[in-house]
Amino acid sequence: MADHPHFLQADKQNLQVERAGTDARVEPLQLGQRVREIRLSQNLTLEEASRLTGLARSTLSKIENEQISPTFSAVTKLVNGLGIDMPQLFTQPKRNRSGGGRRDITRHGEGLPHPTPTYEHELLATNLSAKKMIPYRTVVRARTFDEYKDWVRHDGEEFLYVLSGELMLYTEFYEPLRLSTGDSAYYDCEMGHALVSVSDEDASVIWVTA
Repeated sequence: MADHPHFLQADKQNLQVERAGTDARVEPLQLGQRVREIRLSQNLTLEEASRLTGLARSTLSKIENEQISPTFSAVTKLVNGLGIDMPQLFTQPKRNRSGGGRRDITRHGEGLPHPTPTYEHELLATNLSAKKMIPYRTVVRARTFDEYKDWVRHDGEEFLYVLSGELMLYTEFYEPLRLSTGDSAYYDCEMGHALVSVSDEDASVIWVTA
């Protein structure tokens, strides 16, 4: 339909590719690395950890260096000796991330315009690729629900924050809800939804889709 935010399709595809790439990079748990991480977080030497757990220093060293896999008995001794619970031991170690600190600034009125018959979208942070969320500001031009030929729906979840004015939030499975400046809503955007301005001036909102 004409009111469907088509710009979301390309960005959502990029977002899905990015997530797929992230999933592909998930590594199997390295138990030895996790044991070393816990030991060092407690400022324990191998000798001290050996005394606490009842495991030989050489055995601990081999476990930490992935040279042997600990038996269930050894895992139990590690958990009890280090004063942790089983889930802590099997939590994925934190990875060092590089290349972080991305930033994009959109000055007032300098977003990418994308008008539709019912909405006047302004896309934000358009210089960043593979975003994990899609932010945009929208002026709601629709004055009645009848202006929509069908429900607006697309993949993902959406957060809506009312910047100015008042509007009605129509959703497929709920009664219409009146929202005022400062109100917000979070919903599954595969569910049909639409906004209608009911104040003297067209309402404006911030949308974040993920």
